[in-house]
Amino acid sequence: MFKIKSFLVNVSMLVLIQALLGSTSVAINNNPERILGKWYNEEKSAKIEIYKEEGKFHGKIVWLIENEDHLDENNPDKNLRERPLMGLDLLKNFEYVNGEWKNGSIYDPRNGKTYNSYLKLEKNNVLQVRGYVGISLIGKTTYWEKVR
Repeated sequence: MFKIKSFLVNVSMLVLIQALLGSTSVAINNNPERILGKWYNEEKSAKIEIYKEEGKFHGKIVWLIENEDHLDENNPDKNLRERPLMGLDLLKNFEYVNGEWKNGSIYDPRNGKTYNSYLKLEKNNVLQVRGYVGISLIGKTTYWEKVR
């Protein structure tokens, strides 16, 4: 009888430990701020710093591999073509919803266009960035790597 009780206690402890570890893992994965920090774009030609402001997530250029004096010369608004790319917000107004950052936009300074966008962590150091027009099926996905 003692062996059965001991066995049940051990099983109960293992179940409890598993539940605690599992809930810790879920809590870590549900942390919306885990994308904060600096990321290389796919070409590694720029670093974008993702930050949080007033409850939403944004991202700005903080480093360029080439001349840091580049201007936003492809912007469709002629008044904005003289602004520097350094410090420019590429990502705007993302909200954390069910494990993804949604309802935001991404600006592409190469063509001067702004797209609807969502972000999703593939791994702790790889961020999937999807830009699209209308529905997310029509668009482009790129992958950013966390700066170490």
